[in-house]
Amino acid sequence: MSAITLTNQGVYASNANFRPSGTQLNRRGRLARTLVVLSLAIVLASLVSAKAGAGTEVVPAAAGSFITITVAPGETLWSLAARVEHDGDLRSLVSEIVSVNSLASVDLTAGQKIRIPLK
Repeated sequence: MSAITLTNQGVYASNANFRPSGTQLNRRGRLARTLVVLSLAIVLASLVSAKAGAGTEVVPAAAGSFITITVAPGETLWSLAARVEHDGDLRSLVSEIVSVNSLASVDLTAGQKIRIPLK
């Protein structure tokens, strides 16, 4: 049962099911609304992530910028780097050798082929 109250601001209907818009979403409507909001959020997130990585690009190294050395017994990454780089910082060259060869550790075995980048 609903009651109608007359006030100075106008007519007020007190009904528990009264909705000012006059529409009520069922389960399918709520699911559709949720899916639309989620899809818009995904599109927005992909646009933001695309803009975040816009300035980065992977540039492959030139084909002739490496030499391949076969590791002799007792050689280390530091000794190989010192053989190629006579003056300068060996730490950066050692880290480049590790990254170019995808080495898990700095341990080398005799007979292993190592690519060393040239500067």
